[in-house]
Amino acid sequence: MAETDRHHTDEVRQPEPPLPEESGLTLEEYLAMQQAIGHPTRFRILRTLVANDELSAADLNAAVDVESHNFHYHLDELVDVGLVDKRQRRTADSQGFFTYYRPTTMGRGILEHGVEELMRREHEFNDAYS
Repeated sequence: MAETDRHHTDEVRQPEPPLPEESGLTLEEYLAMQQAIGHPTRFRILRTLVANDELSAADLNAAVDVESHNFHYHLDELVDVGLVDKRQRRTADSQGFFTYYRPTTMGRGILEHGVEELMRREHEFNDAYS
C-alpha cells in the first residue's frame, strides 16, 4: 500500500477500557493469568485438572509427566495467579497428609473460553475451507 493510499486522521480512536470499573480483578491480574496458561506445562496441568476436577499432587504429576521440581514450580504459578486452588487434608490417614488441587472457576473459564476456544475456531475454519 502506497503512503498516499493510507487514510489519515487527526485523531486516533482509543479502545474502550477492557474492564468495568467494578471489576473484581485488575487488568494486570488477568494478564498474569493469560501469561501463566501460555506455558505448555501449565496448560497441560490445568487441562488435566479440569478433566479430573481434583487430584493429589502425586497423581497430577504422574498424569502430566513432568520432573518433580519443574512440576511444583508450574503448579505454584497456577495457584499464585488464581487458576488453581490448593487444599490440604486436615487429618492424616494411613498414607499421611495429601495436598489436592482443583481448577478455580476462573481456571475453567480461561481454559474453555480462551485457548481451547481459539483451537475450536481453528478446526471450524479448517473444516469450512478444506
